[in-house]
Formats: sequence, structure tokens, C-alpha cells
Amino acid sequence: MTYWKGIVLGVVQGLTEFLPISSSGHLVLAESLLGLETPGVVIEVVLHVATLLAVVLVYRRRLSELVVGAFAGNRSTWRVIFLFGIATVPAAIVGILYADFFERTFESLLVVGVSFLVTGLVLWSTKWILKGGRNPQLGVPGAAAIGLAQAIAIFPGISRSGSTVATGMWLGIEPVRAAEFSFILAIPAIAGAAVLQIPDLADGIGGVGAGPLAASFVASLVSGIVAIKLLISLLRSQAFHLFAPYLWGLGALTTAWALIR
Repeated sequence: MTYWKGIVLGVVQGLTEFLPISSSGHLVLAESLLGLETPGVVIEVVLHVATLLAVVLVYRRRLSELVVGAFAGNRSTWRVIFLFGIATVPAAIVGILYADFFERTFESLLVVGVSFLVTGLVLWSTKWILKGGRNPQLGVPGAAAIGLAQAIAIFPGISRSGSTVATGMWLGIEPVRAAEFSFILAIPAIAGAAVLQIPDLADGIGGVGAGPLAASFVASLVSGIVAIKLLISLLRSQAFHLFAPYLWGLGALTTAWALIR
């Protein structure tokens, strides 16, 4: 893999992992358009680790509060950690039990195209609730609903951030708080995906090259931090739904391309 291809993939991953436009769907498209065949899953693991670090850096203060509160035995902190655990369960179960099925969907541009269209509808639906934010206390049913949205987002083209933030908003959670819950929830999801791919790493590092991998990592980390901060800004300005037209156009083109091929 060349340096420029590594950087392109890193930027695509970093931006689309956190902007509500689906990193998996865009990576499938990027690899198809670039004609890039990656040996093993080494690039996916490297990019996942980079985006994981981006979340940790942006939310380091909140994560520190949770760690300190947990060791101090703070009941409210443990309640929040419990809710994160509840929300993590659906994706963990689906990812482990149906891993082969979802791997096959990554080979279908038609699935990606249709999923882009669905994500666009989900985002557009938030247009009517952006002025809400009843700011209720998230409970177990709400955490489970957000977790289910994250599990569905395993499909390439379904945005994890888009579906989880939208679900939180529909539950009446203030948009920026919904984004915080979504991004911190991404930590075990991204880490779990990387861990599951570790056994296959040996086949890919030599074929891809350490230099391009490092370039991919840095590009993904920097663009991931930018994407998180940008999304928070857009949520504050009530512009979350404006990603929908982009996804509808991209979904229509991807679906047409898949059918023509």
C-alpha cells in the first residue's frame, strides 16, 4: 500500500467514524474506488485503534471523572457505567454470533447503498426533535435502545454515531449529551472489534508496510478528533439532519452502481 492511499483511508475512517455518515460504508467505497486489496485486516485494526484514541483524547476529562468516581465508590458513577454496559451488550452479542453474516455484507455494494439511504432517513427524522432535549435521566430501557441501534449499525452504510445519537435524541436526551454517550459507548465497541481481528494481524503487516500503516494511523487520529469536535458544533447549531441529503445522493449513486455492475 502506498503512503497516499494509507492517508486517504485514514482520513476517510477518522471523519466518517464520528460524523453520521458511516465509516464502514465509506471504507468499502474507498477501497473499491482505489482498487485497494488489503491483505488480512491489519488496516482495519490500525484505523480502529486510531479512532479509539481520538475518543479518549477528546473525552479524557469525562473518562477521568468516571474512573475516579468508580474507585471512590460513587453510586451515580457506577450507575452510568452500568448503563454503558447495558448499551454494549446488543452489539457484542450480534458481533460474536453473526460475525460471518456481517462480513459477507461488506462485500455487497448494494447493501451499502441501501444502508446509506436508511441512515439518511434516520438523520432527517431528527429535524423535528432538535429543539427538544427534555433532558431526562437515561434509564435501562433507553440504554438498551441505544445499544440496539449500535448493533444495527454493524451493517456497512448504517452510521453508528448517527443511529445512536438519533436514538438518544428521540429519547429526549439533549443532543450534545447524546453524542457524549454515543462516543464513549464507542470505546468498548471499537476496542472489541480490534481485539477480534488481532489473530489475523500477522498476515497483513508485512504486505501493507509499516510506513503507510503509520501514516494511516496519524491521519485517522487527527481527522477523528476534528470530526468529533465538528459534530458537537453541528449538534449545537441544530444541523444534525443536514447530513441526510448527502447520504441520499451517495446512497442512490452507490445503489445504481451496484445494480449496473
